[in-house]
This record gives sequence, C-alpha cells and structure tokens, in this order.
Amino acid sequence: MLYALLAAALLASPQSAPAARTPPASQDPVRLEDVVVDARRLEDTAEAYVDEVAAPARRRGLARWKDAVCIGVANLEPEAAQYIVDRASDVARGLGLRPREPDCDPSVLVIAISDAASFTEDFVARRPRLFRVGGAGMDRGGAELRDFIGDDRPIRWWHVSLPVHRETGGAAVRLPGDVSGSGAVTGGPSAQQYAPLSRVSAPSRLNDDTEDVLARVFIIIDVDHLNGASLQQLGDYVAMVAMAQVDPDADTGRFDTILNLFDDPATAPTGLTGWDRAYLDGLYDPRSETHRVNQRAQVQAVASAIAAAYRGSAPDPEDLEQP
Repeated sequence: MLYALLAAALLASPQSAPAARTPPASQDPVRLEDVVVDARRLEDTAEAYVDEVAAPARRRGLARWKDAVCIGVANLEPEAAQYIVDRASDVARGLGLRPREPDCDPSVLVIAISDAASFTEDFVARRPRLFRVGGAGMDRGGAELRDFIGDDRPIRWWHVSLPVHRETGGAAVRLPGDVSGSGAVTGGPSAQQYAPLSRVSAPSRLNDDTEDVLARVFIIIDVDHLNGASLQQLGDYVAMVAMAQVDPDADTGRFDTILNLFDDPATAPTGLTGWDRAYLDGLYDPRSETHRVNQRAQVQAVASAIAAAYRGSAPDPEDLEQP
C-alpha cells in the first residue's frame, strides 16, 4: 500500500541517485576511545551524547524496534538501493533484530528524490495519518512535522512509535476509531470505552508497565544536496536514524559521529563510529529499561549501558535509580 502511494507521489518528481565515491579519510573530533580510560568522564560524556541525540515522542520514552524490521528503499538504482538495505539490515541484526525478507511491507521506507521539500509536502498531504496517527505519544507533534516538511536538509526523517504493554504487546493508548467492549450499550459507546486500557502491576514513580516501540520510519534523501557523501557514509547515516529516534537539530559537533556527515563530508567519519554503535547498543540493551516514566532516568539508563559495555560490567543498579 505504501509503495502504491509512493509511486503516485513520485510521478511528478525528477529522479536521480547519489554517486558513490571513495570514502574520505576521517578527521575525528572527540572519539569514544578518548574517554574510556576515565570511568567518570565516560559516564558523563555518554550521558551528554544521549541527551543531545535522543528525540522521543512527546511525553514518552525512547522507542526501539521490537523483534523484526523491514527496510525498503525507493527511487535509487538497484545496486545503491540494495547496499542501503543490506547495511541497515546488518546494523539491525547486530542489535538483535530480525530483518524481514525483501518482499516485506517496509516499516522503514527510504526515498531518494530531487526537490525533497516539495515531495515531502505532497507526500504528507496525501496521507497525513501515516505521519500523525492520532494516538497520544506516537510522534513529536505538529510543529516538528512542519519542520520535517519545510526544513532544507540533505536527509530528513520522521518516526512513529507506539506505547505498548510490556507483557501483552497490545497498544497502551487509544487509537482513532478504537472502542473497547461490544459498544452495544444504550445510547452508544460510553466515554470509558474510548479510554486507553492500562494495567498497573507494580506502582512506581520511576517505572510503568508500558514501553515504546517503533512502528514506522520515513527517511527522505534529497539527492541534490548530498555534497559528495559516499554510499558507505550514506548507508550508515540511514541505518543510524532508522534504528533510533535521532534529533535532527542535535548539535553533535563535539562528538565523533556519522551524524556530522553533512557538516563536511570530506572530513566526516566513513561510517558508524564508536559513539554511534555505543548509543545503539545502549538503547537496545535490555538493561537500559526504556519503560521508565522519568526521561532523565531513561537517559541515565542508556548512558550507563554504554559505559558498562566499555567497562565490561553490568550497570550499577544505584546509577539506574537516579530520578
């Protein structure tokens, strides 16, 4: 269904593909290895990186894919498209996810296009509910969607996530049109039947019984503004923003990260860096507990998982309980 809609939107847009070139030599800013020897500095710097990069849905926790993910690429030459699919799938596999078969319905849709702003505006206008579903805590809001449409970026992305019950996997928010029970009551469904159903097993100020799961991601590449980025760099950049809710306005210049790619592709990393891999590993580490109510605690949990991975030990429970 998404591909059919996309095909219609692409008809009015010129097509082209980024040219691959030899990856540039990396001139790193602060690398993760620079701070590993200092345990306290590692904790502090990891937390600063997570703080800068993470962009969860409003009033929700950090979302991640659950079990499986399907990567689709449209409007690129087959060889380039396959490279990006393979690279993103490899990163997903390294995080414990299961990439789906090539004929799957994509949950991550990557679109390469000229004049990305016009295309994005048209795409969102055709199916706005793909981007703002209407359930609470599923996206970053209307202002951010307008930025997604109007910003002049080489790559733009939009994440949709879903709060679910940790035990059942069922939606923890009411989606548009959902009614609990039969609805066959006098006068029609009651207000209570439209309310989200939640079950609390252990009341806590820090935890709840829900977690946030990524539902779909749209990544739009403006091929006219890649500024010489290599296919290797492009594939790793796409993999990074496909696997995590990354803030498009993050100021990452002080970190060695693929997210600096378009500041200067000639001096940017050739692919995912130590910080990038550590962040993804920390986000997908079961010990990072992304179901925490307090976002400060979530950031600290992911940062502790990053530090623990490099120290070769489990996070200190006392560290994870900080409000």
